[in-house]
Amino acid sequence: MATPPCDLGVPVGVEAFTGGLFCFDPWALYGAGELTNPNVLLAGVIGQGKSALAKSLALRSIAAGRAVYVPGDPKGEWAPVARAAGGTVVRLGPGLSTRLNPLDVAPGVDVHATRGRVLAAVAALTLRRELGAAEQGALDAALALTEEHDASPTIGSVVEALGAPDRAAAKADGLRVEDRVADGRDVTHGLRRLVRGDLAGLFDGRSTQNLDPHAPMVVLDLSGLGSDEDALALAMTCSAAWLEGALLATSAKRWVIYDEAWRLLRQVALVRRMQAQWKLSRAHGIANLMVLHRLSDLDAIGRQGSEARALAEGLLADCSTRVIYRQESDQLAGTATALGLTRAERDLLPLLPRGSGLWTMPARTHVVHHLLHPAELAVVDTDAAMREETDLGGGSR
Repeated sequence: MATPPCDLGVPVGVEAFTGGLFCFDPWALYGAGELTNPNVLLAGVIGQGKSALAKSLALRSIAAGRAVYVPGDPKGEWAPVARAAGGTVVRLGPGLSTRLNPLDVAPGVDVHATRGRVLAAVAALTLRRELGAAEQGALDAALALTEEHDASPTIGSVVEALGAPDRAAAKADGLRVEDRVADGRDVTHGLRRLVRGDLAGLFDGRSTQNLDPHAPMVVLDLSGLGSDEDALALAMTCSAAWLEGALLATSAKRWVIYDEAWRLLRQVALVRRMQAQWKLSRAHGIANLMVLHRLSDLDAIGRQGSEARALAEGLLADCSTRVIYRQESDQLAGTATALGLTRAERDLLPLLPRGSGLWTMPARTHVVHHLLHPAELAVVDTDAAMREETDLGGGSR
C-alpha cells in the first residue's frame, strides 16, 4: 500500500501499515488522477479527534498557499484558528453591530438569477415549504422592481416591493396589482422574519463589513444565535450567499468547511444549496469538507426515498475522500452500507484508537494516525483542558 508523497499534499500523520508519512491535498491528488473530485467527508463519534484533524488540516493548508472559509461556526470553535492564521472572524448575533447583505453577489455572474435563488431559499426556510409558481413570480417581480431603483438591493427593500408591486409589470403578466400582492403574501410574511422578527438587524440592510478576498481564512461565528436550529439554517443560507459574493471572485484554491454538518442537513433548501456548491467545486477551485458525528445522522434528515435524504446522500456520493474515525458497534452496518466499505474496512472502525482514521479513496485505503505539533494544541485541541494528559495523537472531540 503506497503512501502518497508529500509533494501531493501537506503532512497529516503516520500511515499505520507502512510507517511512512501520510500527506494530503485534494487539489494535487485530483490533478494526479487519484481523486474524482476534491470533496471530503469526515465522520466519527465525539472525542475521537475529527475536529482537531479538520482544524490542523486547515492551518497546514494555509501554510501551503491554500485558503479556508467556514461559512457557519455554530459553537465559535473556529475563531481561534482563524486568528492564529491571520484570518478574519465575522461574528453574527442579536445585539452585535455586524450586518451582512446576502444579495451582494460576485461580479461576473447572473446577478438577478443569483439573488433570486438566495431569496427563494430564504423564503422556503421561513415558510418550511417550497414556493409555488405564483409565489416565485411575485418574488421575482419584487426583486426586479427593487433592482430598477437600487444597484445594491436588500431583503428589506424586496419586502417593501412585495407589498407595492409595479402595476405595469403586473399587467404585462396578465395580473392586477391586487393579485400580485396576494400571490406574494406568504413570502412577504416569511421574509419579514429577517426584517422585523428575531433575525432583524442581521441581514436586512447593507453590509457593514467588507472582506479582503485574499484573506487566508474567513470564519462566520454564529455562536451568538444559540441553539435555535431555524435561525442557524437561515443565517447559514444568508451568510454563505454573502461570502460567495465576497470571496468567489478570486481564483484561490479554498477549503469550505461545514462543521456540525448534521445541523445543516435537516433543511432541504440549505442542502440543495450545498449540493450546488459541491457540483461546482472543480470549476471554482473549492474543496468542501463536511464533518459529521455518525452516518446515522442522515436518519434525522428524512426517510429513505425523501428528497432531503436523496440530496444528503448525493453529497456523500460526491465526496471522493472519506475519513472515518471510530464508530460504535451499532453504527457499523449503516456506515459500511452508506460508504460502500469492504468487510475488512468495516471491521477496523471499532478498533481505531483516538486520533486515528480510516481514509478511503477511489483506488486505495489508509489507516492514518494524525499527529499534532505541540504548537498547534492550544489552537486546535479544544478538549485539552478536559484531559489530565495531552495526547499528541490529536483530536478535540
